[in-house]
Amino acid sequence: MSEQRFLEQQDIIIVKDLIKQVEINNGSLEILKSISFKVKQGQSIAIVGASGSGKSTLLGLLAGLDCVSSGEIWLDNAPLHQLNEEERTALRAQKVGFIFQSFLLLPALTALENILLPAQLAGTKRSEEKAQQLLVDVGLGHRGDHYPNQLSGGEQQRVAIARAFICQPQILFADEPTGNLDGDNSKRIEKLLFKLNEQHNTTLVLVTHDTVLAANCQRIINMSDGTIEEVTNSVKKEMSDVV
Repeated sequence: MSEQRFLEQQDIIIVKDLIKQVEINNGSLEILKSISFKVKQGQSIAIVGASGSGKSTLLGLLAGLDCVSSGEIWLDNAPLHQLNEEERTALRAQKVGFIFQSFLLLPALTALENILLPAQLAGTKRSEEKAQQLLVDVGLGHRGDHYPNQLSGGEQQRVAIARAFICQPQILFADEPTGNLDGDNSKRIEKLLFKLNEQHNTTLVLVTHDTVLAANCQRIINMSDGTIEEVTNSVKKEMSDVV
């Protein structure tokens, strides 16, 4: 995305003073501590940090998979923090795609049927045509009639990515999208994510330990002990030079 085009985009994610607490035996544990940031439409952003720093918790809250303890999350002007479970589900169906680290493909459905399912549930027009094209886009046009157990890990992840994009979400969240893949498949998935991000102007929010993937995002947010810090361009360049 050109710099001028990026500057013209609106803020599609706004987080204000976000706190997440969970109850434990002797009280409560604060996992996220008064986090605030904004993400523009079409931007790619990587969330990095050590295990247990709160990355996946933050991603789940942003996607409406969990409820905040306090604070605000706005997705495309919708107050996610004020919505009940049914309303969050409806919002996700309209605006959000999610790629899980474990793929979560349905074993009884073919690759094409797995991709089709969200579109069919949403009543998307020409859904089969779109699913077929996405299979081609992810390099699996010849594997549409194969079941998940007939596909490699990298192929399953590509099916999961195609499934996430079929309803053309405004925002795509991905939890360790290359975490279970070897080097070659990681590179393939990385290129695919950014290609689809560019084609559809989809906002891309990734949790990752993959320094190559993180360095290629427009922004990097580092999490530590439930707090965040924006990675500067100079540090980002150092990461890119290392990889």
